Amino acid sequence: MNRRNIALIGMPGCGKSTIGVLLAKAMNYQFVDTDLIIQARERKTLQDIIEESGNTKFREIEDSVIAELIYDGHIIATGGSVIYGEKGMAHLKEISTIVYIKLECDEIIRRINNIKTRGITMRKGETLESLYKERTPLYEKYADLVVGCDGRNIEECVEEIINAIEEEIS
Repeated sequence: MNRRNIALIGMPGCGKSTIGVLLAKAMNYQFVDTDLIIQARERKTLQDIIEESGNTKFREIEDSVIAELIYDGHIIATGGSVIYGEKGMAHLKEISTIVYIKLECDEIIRRINNIKTRGITMRKGETLESLYKERTPLYEKYADLVVGCDGRNIEECVEEIINAIEEEIS
């Protein structure tokens, strides 16, 4: 597996952005967060895009942004809903090793206390638990590597990802 980038996927709150920054430093890569690219392109917060345009339109925007990424030697932190965009995920698979940062649902729920303002695409009445059950098979489908981070601090997760990548390459 000789890909230029490492893309992080996983549920909101699993630590993609935080881990991504530290992973980039540890591996001498650049870091990019696709949520920030979307916000810059749309000149709105993720939550505003979702509220004004709806989940479907947001996911179309996200898929388009992902499909247009041109990076080399980057850690790419994606939004939790990235796995709904087939075109974007196919492109990400071409340019990256995709790492699924896996946490148990209870830990995700514990970490997310700003669900109404965080910019999470959820249907009316949907819970984090139902979202977790829906998305987990998709994360696993697209992942080249699955790294479980339950019971680990951020540094341990970064180390685990580096070890998994090195093992995959050798």
